[in-house]
Amino acid sequence: MRRLALVGVGAVALALPAGGVSGGPPGVTSKEILLGGTVPLSGPASAFGTVGPGANAYFKYVNAHGGVFGRKIRYLYRDDGYDPSRTIEQTRELVQQDKVFAIFNTVGTEHNVAIRGYLNAIKVPQVFGGTGASTIGRAAKKYPWSIGYLPSFVGEGAIYGRYVVRHRPKAHIAVLYENSDYGRDLLHGLERGLGKRAPQIVAKATYEVTDNDVNSQIAKLRRSKADTFMLFALPLQAIQSFVYADKLNWRPQIFVSAVSIEPHVMGIARAATNGRATNNALSVAFVKDPTSPAWRKNKAVALYRKIMKRYFPGGKTGDVYNWYGMTVAFSMVDALRHAGRNPTRASLRRAMSHMNERNNPFLLPGVAVETSPSNYFPITKAKLVRYRKNLWVLFGPLVDAR
Repeated sequence: MRRLALVGVGAVALALPAGGVSGGPPGVTSKEILLGGTVPLSGPASAFGTVGPGANAYFKYVNAHGGVFGRKIRYLYRDDGYDPSRTIEQTRELVQQDKVFAIFNTVGTEHNVAIRGYLNAIKVPQVFGGTGASTIGRAAKKYPWSIGYLPSFVGEGAIYGRYVVRHRPKAHIAVLYENSDYGRDLLHGLERGLGKRAPQIVAKATYEVTDNDVNSQIAKLRRSKADTFMLFALPLQAIQSFVYADKLNWRPQIFVSAVSIEPHVMGIARAATNGRATNNALSVAFVKDPTSPAWRKNKAVALYRKIMKRYFPGGKTGDVYNWYGMTVAFSMVDALRHAGRNPTRASLRRAMSHMNERNNPFLLPGVAVETSPSNYFPITKAKLVRYRKNLWVLFGPLVDAR
């Protein structure tokens, strides 16, 4: 409640007019387009932070090849420590002091919600935020300047529910979920996918991002004797859950939220449990995995490695959050091109709400980025993946992620 109060106060304080540049929109000159956003370079979700430099590396690559209609993209990404109150402060500075053209790639559901009232009031595009929450994706009419990028969290949860109905019809299910729109959406989707089998959820536990660990929650869920465990948690809490479940000798079938299946994250959990907890875990994916042998000869992976080596040499090519950063940056460039040779904030808003992108090389085959004024979930398809020893393996057809 305290955090929400701070966010509300901050949003009101930010409701100030944004300064402009004579002759054109803020952040756009004859030579440059200036974008800004926040990512957690520090704090409890710092694993996500590299989506900022990952996206920036792709922008540098685009700039080296002519930019967007001759303009180079400059991207200012600020560290908010995964704290919505800091997201508000940093966003205000980006808009009012740095005069950015648009806010791009802000990470986190609460964080995108915290700034959207302000950005919509002053008509600054909030483009492709790192969230799949229904409170963002289903609010296009009220907040037309704000759009996420991740598949629907409700849709993801429904995928798991439908899988259980088909393949584990007698399952007894325990759920750990974050006490946020992110976690509640996943739970709601799971219940929707289970349908009349929703009562097979025999135990639930929540956690706060600020909690030191989730050990007590895992102990509670284990006592339910559930044989199926839905792990709707961020990377840090996901690792803790794998490790403590193994310590308690609890061996359920685990489903992991897609935001936490990055190979390095899973590698930590695998090493800590000798693979006992991680092997055969299930999740969904919508991007290619550059660490997988399945894509070894893929042109997108070759391009990714080339960009990383040239424009982000200190980054880890095996970190799929870098890959995601490039994925969303590709879509941002696409939106900027469709905004026209003389882009305005209004033309960018129209472009982001009329996406028809089927050539993003970083997405899985068959996955497109499509939007309309009534559909603010850009990605609506995904594939199931299973963790085998040290690798996520795709299986089955594309599934509906709405």
